[in-house]
Amino acid sequence: MQPQADPRRWMALAVIALAQFIVIMDTSIIGVALPDIQAELGFDPENLSWVFNAYVIAFGGLLLLGGRLSDLLGAKRVFAAGWTVLAGGSLLAGLAGSVEVEIAARALQGVGAAFIAPSALTLLMMLFGHNPKELTTAFAVYGAAAPAGGTAGVFLGGVITEWASWPWVFWINIPLAVAALALTPRLMPSAPARRGSVDVLGAALATTGLAGIVFAIVRAPEQGWGSAETLLVLGGGLTALAAFVSVQSVRSEPLMRLGIFRAPNLAAANVAQVLLGAAWVPMWFFLNLYLQQVLGLGSFASGAALLPMTAAIMVGMVVVAPRLMPRIGTRPMVAGGLGILAVGLALLSLVRPDGSFLVDVLPASLVAAAGMALAFIPSLQTAISSARPEEGGLASGIVNTGYQVGSALGLAAMTALAASHGAGELGDVVALTDGYSAAFLGAAGIAAAGGLVALVTLRTRSAAATSG
Repeated sequence: MQPQADPRRWMALAVIALAQFIVIMDTSIIGVALPDIQAELGFDPENLSWVFNAYVIAFGGLLLLGGRLSDLLGAKRVFAAGWTVLAGGSLLAGLAGSVEVEIAARALQGVGAAFIAPSALTLLMMLFGHNPKELTTAFAVYGAAAPAGGTAGVFLGGVITEWASWPWVFWINIPLAVAALALTPRLMPSAPARRGSVDVLGAALATTGLAGIVFAIVRAPEQGWGSAETLLVLGGGLTALAAFVSVQSVRSEPLMRLGIFRAPNLAAANVAQVLLGAAWVPMWFFLNLYLQQVLGLGSFASGAALLPMTAAIMVGMVVVAPRLMPRIGTRPMVAGGLGILAVGLALLSLVRPDGSFLVDVLPASLVAAAGMALAFIPSLQTAISSARPEEGGLASGIVNTGYQVGSALGLAAMTALAASHGAGELGDVVALTDGYSAAFLGAAGIAAAGGLVALVTLRTRSAAATSG
C-alpha cells in the first residue's frame, strides 16, 4: 500500500528550494563586494580568492559528513543545525575585522551549507519518494533553485554593496535562516535517530585533500606548474584523498561506504554531476567577467544580462525536463544535455573584444542553459534514487560533493587556463577576451567529455524506473 502523502509537502518543498537557493547564492553574492572587503580588511590579491575558496572547500569537503549525520541523527535535525551554523558564520563574516576572521567565518558558512544540502535532499526524498511523478517535479524545483541563487547572488551583491555596505552580503542570510528554523519543525518529516559512529578522520582527510588540490591549482599559474610548492601541495592533496579512500575501505562504519557505488547508475550519474559542475561554474564565472570587464556593463546590468539564461534554465528544469524524462529516459537526456552545453560553451568561446550582449552572449548562453536544464535533473535524480532508502543522506552527500568538487576544480583549472591566455591583463580587452575565450573552450571540452562518459556508462533506463 502506498504511504499517504504529507499535505504540507509543497510548502516544505519551498523551504527546501530556499535552502538550495541560499547555499548557491552564497558562492556568488560576494563577487561585487570583494573590492570593498579587500580595502577594509587589508586582503592582498593572493589571499582574496580565499573569501570564495574557504566557503566552497568547507562546503564540498564536509558534505559527506553532513550526509552521514543526516542518516544517523535524522535529516530534520541536521537541516535545522545547518541553518543555525550558517547564520552564525554569516554574522561573524559581517563583523570580521581581520583577514583571518573573515576566512574562518566563510569556512563556517561552508560547514553550515554542508549540513543543509544533503539533509535537504533527504527530506525531499522522504516527502516525495512515494510518487515518481511528484518526485520528478520536486527535483525540478530543487534544481531550478541553484541557477536562480547564482544569478540572484550577483544582482543582490551589487544592490547591497551600493545601497548598504559589504557586511550585508553576509547578514542577508540571517533573517532567511530564522524563517527556515521557524518553519522546519512544522513542515519537515521526522525520522528516528539510528545507532552508529561518525568518521571524523575521514571527514578531515576529504576536506584536507580537496583544499590541497584546489590551492595547488589556483596558485600554479603564479608559482609554476613544475615548482616544488605546487607539486608538494598537489601531492599532499592527492595523498590525503587516497588515505580517505583507504580509511573508508577498512572502517566498519565509514563516512562513505564504497560499496554504494555498485548500485546501478549511481557512480555514472555522479560522474555526470562532477563534469557538469566543472563545465557550468567556470562558464558562469567568466561570462560575468566578460560582461563587466570587456563589454563594460555595471554590476546591475551584468546581473540583469544573466536573467534570460536563468529563466531558460528554470523553465527547462521545471517544465521541459520532467515531461521528457519518462519518454526518452536518463541516458539520452544526460548525454544530450552535456553535448548541448558543450555547443553553447563553444559558441561562447567566439566572444569578441568589441562584441555585444545580443550577438556574442545571449544566443550562446541560451543554448548552454538548455543543455544544463536537460542534464541536471535526470543525473541528480538518478544519483539519489539509485541508493538504498536508509542511505539517502549518504547518496545526497555524494552527489552534492561531486558537483561542488567538480565546480571547485573546474573553476581552478579554467582560471589557470584563462590566466595563461591573457586573463590577468586588466584593462587590455583583447587579452582579457582571449583568456575568457580559452576558458569557455576548455569548459566546452569538459562538457563534451561528460556527454561521452554518460553515453558509455549510464544504463538505458526510463526515468520512471529510476524513480520507482
